Amino acid sequence: MRTSTAGNSNNQTGFTLIELAVVILLLSLFSLISIPLFSHTGQGGLESSARKLAGTVKYLFNEAVLTGEEHRLIFNLDRATYRGVIQEADGSLEEVTGTGKETALRQNIRFSLLSLPGRGSFTSGEVTVRIHPSGWLEETVIQLSNADDTLTLRMNPLTGSSEIFEGARDFVQN
Repeated sequence: MRTSTAGNSNNQTGFTLIELAVVILLLSLFSLISIPLFSHTGQGGLESSARKLAGTVKYLFNEAVLTGEEHRLIFNLDRATYRGVIQEADGSLEEVTGTGKETALRQNIRFSLLSLPGRGSFTSGEVTVRIHPSGWLEETVIQLSNADDTLTLRMNPLTGSSEIFEGARDFVQN
């Protein structure tokens, strides 16, 4: 029970104007934060594929360093897929399970270009990128495209991390 300023009891319940203002302020802040996140959902297929590929590269890089075994990332440019394999001590190749298993790019997304220093640029076929257990991988530049856009991934040879750029870029000197 509330008491008025005059000292009389007041049976009215509800929200004060300040409480309502705080709730409206919080709702507007949440919408300011979340609306930009949802505005990219239409073009998210290309960005999502690029981030997933970058995550796979970093995972295989870390696994190569931790296990002391050479890993390879094999791109099938015609089928728009990539997969990881491990080179065993006897030289045989074993498929990676979990992160690194064969993954297809999202629908309507393709590899438009894959460049490796000293080996050239590729637009079709199967291309293998070696990830050494010493903590090094071949510098690789990958362009992913859909009907409207292109993103370029540049893999850092010393860290295994990937930078993602909008548009088509060429970083490799062939």
